[in-house]
Amino acid sequence: MENRKFDVQNRQGGYSAPQAERATTGISADAMNVLRNTYMLLGMTLAFSALTAFLNMNGTHPGFLITIVGYIGLLFATYKLKNSPWGIVTTFALTGFMGYTLGPIIGAFVAAGASQIVAQALTLTAVAFIGLSATAIITKKDFSFMSSFLTAGAFVLIGAMVLAFIMESSALQLAVSAGFTIFASIMILFETSQIIKGGERNYIIATVGLYVSIYNLFVSLLHLLAAFSGEN
Repeated sequence: MENRKFDVQNRQGGYSAPQAERATTGISADAMNVLRNTYMLLGMTLAFSALTAFLNMNGTHPGFLITIVGYIGLLFATYKLKNSPWGIVTTFALTGFMGYTLGPIIGAFVAAGASQIVAQALTLTAVAFIGLSATAIITKKDFSFMSSFLTAGAFVLIGAMVLAFIMESSALQLAVSAGFTIFASIMILFETSQIIKGGERNYIIATVGLYVSIYNLFVSLLHLLAAFSGEN
């Protein structure tokens, strides 16, 4: 009788299950599903990336050209296959490859006796990601207004990165790392907001976006911490 009464109340204007969830959390059931799938896949890809980085800590970096070609190629394949189960395969391939290229960098810090810098960068990255994600989810603020700023910022950072590489300026490289730290932090807010506001419905693309932001944040913090600690 209680179940029937509850069903009648639903039909007479009460909340259905998805509506009740939205009324409680302020996030639609579809958005919550995308968010759960994204965090699940993100956790698995981060673990896989950490494994490939560990396995290549004593290896050599594949080089700038191979890194760029591999990254762009796997990223393009993931976007093309985002609605297919193969998209999950290319997501693991992309994040595993990025972890593989990061391995020798981490290995160099460990070999130099600066493993504490790696630990500090990892801790700061985790705290920043949790804090920024929680801010977007709890406040439910729409950060889509930042899209134009992020687009312009990406072009500025890419240009500054190329210029720093050509000029071999350590000061400019430090500024680029600081810029990427801010950029990646804003991207986490923006991408999480896109999920909970319904702007991003594909959890594979959402996972890749968040992973790349976390990756850039970690690498930038690693560079900044190394510079401030006096490590080369």
